[in-house]
Amino acid sequence: MSLTVYGAPLSPFVRKVRLFLAEKNLDYQLEIILPFGQQPSWFRELSPLGRIPALKDGDFTLADSSVICQYLDDKHPEHSTLLGQNAEQRAQVRWLEKYADYELAPLCTFSVFRNRALKPSMGQSCDEAAVQKVLHEKLPVHFDYLEKTLGTAEYLVGESLTLADLALTCQLINMQHGAEQLDAQRWPNLSAHYARITARDSVQGVLPGELKMLAKMAAKA
Repeated sequence: MSLTVYGAPLSPFVRKVRLFLAEKNLDYQLEIILPFGQQPSWFRELSPLGRIPALKDGDFTLADSSVICQYLDDKHPEHSTLLGQNAEQRAQVRWLEKYADYELAPLCTFSVFRNRALKPSMGQSCDEAAVQKVLHEKLPVHFDYLEKTLGTAEYLVGESLTLADLALTCQLINMQHGAEQLDAQRWPNLSAHYARITARDSVQGVLPGELKMLAKMAAKA
């Protein structure tokens, strides 16, 4: 097997690459590398900034989840593209993926998930005030925008699954790992989209392992 993904399963960026690979029907192996603490010295050769995920494809290495997914889509045109069918769609996919990575990640992952799940497992206190501020003051405006963008469509861009759907879902999964979920009454279309994407075989293939990790983390808290 030539494809190896380096990273931690609970990272939304690692999850994004794993889902992308599954949706492209590409086999890979996952090698655990944590985003914090002491990393193997060789990992910097794959990811100069020490960030996860990184990818190794034979002798070729690459870092950054967005770049990795673009590479995989280009490298394997025999499988349906997940980056959009034309220039307009590809631009929308890139925009919404970045929106998830840059606007939602600091809130869903680095606030809700980090405070509710990660910090207690490391013997640190949850900053619940920060979580509540995110939930009530910061996230709603983003969910309003995404609800409007999605409308009644099944997918964010075009009529089939794209990287935009995966990137958004990965952040919402981390929010749910932090014991929060979308308000289905306030954001019905977005909630239905989340349920639809998480029901896919690609997501169901990774969630059981993540839930086991969360259970172990909770036991340490």
